[in-house]
Amino acid sequence: MSAPLKIANCSGFYGDRLSAAREMIHGGPIDFLTGDYLAELTMMILWKDLQKNPSRGYAVTFLRQMEDVLGEALERGIKIVTNAGGLNPAALTIELRALCERLGLKAKVLHVEGDDLMPELDALQQAGHELKHLDTGKTLRELRAKPLSANAYLGAWGIVEALDRGAQIVVCPRVTDASVVVGPAAWHFGWKRNDWDRLAGAVAAGHVVECGTQCTGGNYAFFKEVAGLEHPGFPIAELYEDGSSVITKHDRTGGLVSVGTVTAQLLYEIDKPAYVNPDVVARFDTIRLEQAGPDRVRISGSGESPRRPRSRSV
Repeated sequence: MSAPLKIANCSGFYGDRLSAAREMIHGGPIDFLTGDYLAELTMMILWKDLQKNPSRGYAVTFLRQMEDVLGEALERGIKIVTNAGGLNPAALTIELRALCERLGLKAKVLHVEGDDLMPELDALQQAGHELKHLDTGKTLRELRAKPLSANAYLGAWGIVEALDRGAQIVVCPRVTDASVVVGPAAWHFGWKRNDWDRLAGAVAAGHVVECGTQCTGGNYAFFKEVAGLEHPGFPIAELYEDGSSVITKHDRTGGLVSVGTVTAQLLYEIDKPAYVNPDVVARFDTIRLEQAGPDRVRISGSGESPRRPRSRSV
């Protein structure tokens, strides 16, 4: 089996530990640094920022993290993929290019677009998409509410295209949390859009590491089993060409990676065993977890469901 692709996470939410990016860069060898900054509440926060300043609408803390680590990341060939672009990925890209210039660095920074559905809401409804409220079942027309933002969950292939074009930093808008892992893996291993089982495996790995230290003990009910939980290490997903992975963390960091902590995160924020993502529907009821060593859990067996998504979510 070929060497794994090491994808590290440094953020599970907007406002997560600022030092995490530095910890992941300094803690040991990695190939990609990723971060998840978006949630439904975060989109509202970013919308408010955008109303005050049209050059905002992104996670400003990401810029502070990059100021600490960007030089070393580029020197070591570590690529960076994030959804910190929020509602304004183009603006964050401009700021990152300015940061590079200020630090005397050269980096190719590209961003992904296509998630903003606000201009298409009327056309979507006229085409028969009722856009029902998840809790009440009421359609957008029945709610008689004016949407502030409408964003589709994008998948991995915009990230793959940016990396194909030589991007060292990829700024994303509202991609799925797992996509910042699926994209680098698909690009590195040369997966095709119909490599369903491999993509499903990457979705499983991405789902485990997307919330940062939740999979290293932060989301584990038996917290007394976890040493160093006051400062747990952020996770790393080691992806293999067949779609399997090993979840781990840097040595000498707090927290725990065990079958228990990984299971707790696998079950987080899912509804059915068929876990829907834009690129594949991953089966979570076929997953096998194996303790592969201290703070190392192997994930395999996440196959693709026959029912693949056919429409966009808003």
